[in-house]
Amino acid sequence: MPVVVQLLTALLLLCLSVAAQAEKLRIVTEPWAPYVYEENGKTLGLDYETTAIVFKRLGIDVEWQLLPWKRCLAMLEQGLADGALDIFRSDERDALLLYPSEPLSDVEFVMFYANARPHPFRSLEDLDGLTVGTSPGYLYSQAFRESTRFKQEAAPTHEANFGKLQLGRIDLLITDRRVGRHVLKALQLGDQITESPTVVSRQSQYLAVRRGAGMDLLVQRFGAELKRFKHEPAYAELSARYGAGPAARTAQPDTVPR
Repeated sequence: MPVVVQLLTALLLLCLSVAAQAEKLRIVTEPWAPYVYEENGKTLGLDYETTAIVFKRLGIDVEWQLLPWKRCLAMLEQGLADGALDIFRSDERDALLLYPSEPLSDVEFVMFYANARPHPFRSLEDLDGLTVGTSPGYLYSQAFRESTRFKQEAAPTHEANFGKLQLGRIDLLITDRRVGRHVLKALQLGDQITESPTVVSRQSQYLAVRRGAGMDLLVQRFGAELKRFKHEPAYAELSARYGAGPAARTAQPDTVPR
């Protein structure tokens, strides 16, 4: 093989290698079953599997990390992660992140309380003097965040929050309906804790990436392919497996972005 051909071949391989590395994304998220979680060393979940399929179709390699949510946000701010899975859109984050036009899924935030200490919830006024369990790093709405009617107390995990609720260390906790049901089933606490029917807020969650060169094109490609996949039987089967039917769109004013 002529030397020139060898050099051109080596240069082409080098360019392909650099391009492949440039396409590799580091995506962070918190375990948030049934949307994303680990089981027996394998990552599962509706939004994780959906995202993995879309990225595979786009030919993009992804490095995944499941971490506490507060750490995920810190890594985004420090440039140690390229994007986050299942993040809610907010004005505070628009300067840092880009979002596809198509969300991954919709969530409904509700209150949970212990049957032994019932606190039915209809509005923030019902929380006077109570302690509500929250999650660190979650960006709650201004009305919820600034309310002086009740105390907010964070726990490191959703399981810890439900444990505190069962023991009476908090009066209620707020989390997504499906996440709460999944944790209650795993902890076998379904007969001891009740889910309030009142929806505090409904939100869409996304795969968002840090702003940077080429990222605007990436989110456009991702959004278009995600929308296409959602119309396929494979997505319907995936949704059915995780019990994720379509959420209603009549959102109430108090929002709780993750």
